[in-house]
Amino acid sequence: MLYLAVFFAAWTGYVLWIYPRVAALGEGSFALAACGIAVRLLLWLLPVFLMLFRTDRVPPLRALGLVDYWRRGVLAGIVIGAILLAAALLRFGWPSAPHVTWGSLLGPSFSVGFFEEIPFRGFILQKLWTRMGFWLANVLTSLLFVAVHLPGWLSLHLFNWGLAANIFVFGLAAGAVFRYSRSLWACIIGHDANDFISFVLFHGR
Repeated sequence: MLYLAVFFAAWTGYVLWIYPRVAALGEGSFALAACGIAVRLLLWLLPVFLMLFRTDRVPPLRALGLVDYWRRGVLAGIVIGAILLAAALLRFGWPSAPHVTWGSLLGPSFSVGFFEEIPFRGFILQKLWTRMGFWLANVLTSLLFVAVHLPGWLSLHLFNWGLAANIFVFGLAAGAVFRYSRSLWACIIGHDANDFISFVLFHGR
């Protein structure tokens, strides 16, 4: 609980008070993308690895689901990505103008899945799962996953209930994928594929 309180407070503070200032680096710029990666390393990943290593005294990579069954996870992630791409192509047709910037590539495409899946499915979900049934843990984790997006949505005036519901369902699906693949790589690759399709190939559609 202390971890969750500190994590959410730190992330909310960054989004509401620090990000508006660093945004002056330029939307889509390499500098802003690099800053985002550095902040997520510091706030999202470092505390998880420190808690697993120093408090739980377990190998962090194995505890997070990044070592065992990794081949199964990679394969499952690729299959999920292919299904998502096929569904997008059927819905929208071939992408005519991909949105390619440093921000879209280094953010949603190749890092956000890694940064978000490690604390949420790799750490929080598994911690809750040790104390309750899987599906209740998955629901709570998915609600927290929605909550961590709220500061950004509200500051950019993007919040709507449909978006929140989509993120909640996405979180539930990612939790189920993690349970049945037994590898966090399935969630990471599937997450990155989803964001690449949404923010690069079919940006704004």
